[in-house]
Amino acid sequence: MKPVRIGSRGSALALWQADFIADALRAMGCEASIQIIRTTGDRMQESSAPVPEGKGIFTREIEEALLAGTIDLAVHSLKDLPTEIAPAFTLAAIPQRADARDVLVSERYSSLADLPQGAVVGTGSPRRQVQLLRWRPDLKCIEFRGNVDTRLKKLAGGQADAIVLAAAGLERLRKTEWIRQRFPVEVLCPAPGQGALAVECRAGDPQTQAAIRPLDHAETRAAVAAERAFLAAMGGGCDAPVGAYCRCDADGEWTLTAIAALEPGVLATGEKRGPEPLVLAQSLAQDLLQEPHQAQHHELGEQRPASGRHGSGR
Repeated sequence: MKPVRIGSRGSALALWQADFIADALRAMGCEASIQIIRTTGDRMQESSAPVPEGKGIFTREIEEALLAGTIDLAVHSLKDLPTEIAPAFTLAAIPQRADARDVLVSERYSSLADLPQGAVVGTGSPRRQVQLLRWRPDLKCIEFRGNVDTRLKKLAGGQADAIVLAAAGLERLRKTEWIRQRFPVEVLCPAPGQGALAVECRAGDPQTQAAIRPLDHAETRAAVAAERAFLAAMGGGCDAPVGAYCRCDADGEWTLTAIAALEPGVLATGEKRGPEPLVLAQSLAQDLLQEPHQAQHHELGEQRPASGRHGSGR
């Protein structure tokens, strides 16, 4: 088979992901190289504009290179992909998922409960902000920009008392010593697809698809398909913060946990269990959207997530 050219963003985490796929291909006897591509999302992280989850801003330029034929496949964090993939592309493999949970990172404090009154928490994710305020309405949530290393340096520099990151990123970068608390999905529900990788190919390139297919993990694919179906049913990338996590239990049944902030100051949560994950996604989305009495609604309190830089003084 011809050598495979892999497109990737240039961050340490993105390159870890691309190297992971490249090494897997080499182990199967296929030559692989990596080309770094700068995306709109990378530029937005350097500005003051909000960086939304799942909008395709971290994938657009990579997909353009894929369509142009200058690369053969792209490796993405699945949560960065829009719920609808253009017909020109296909997700040829979704490898086994890492830990999907969010984690608390802090130099001084061991848990969310341990944070002092009015503590400053850095996160640019509205999904994380509204859930943090559900449990701790006294917190001040501020925008935190940049890649993992940049955010850790800002934390060490005193710009916040704690930050919230994805467990998978810290694990892949071997920085788990920073983790103070792994949040249960019932406390902080992750973004749909968090912790999973997606290998995207051209739909008209069966040779590359066949080469990457052995890396596909059926259980992970089924779980993230349900999460993305839930997101699509909630508006498919709307600005409302949405979280979803699907898992297969020991008895073969599936459980879907989800949250959505559908109106200011109110967070709807729900969970369903059954044999078909995609059915769970549609049913739970319907509950949260059309039948509010079937979902739990939580008032978030007076404080809203705040933007800007802030030194904690602690």
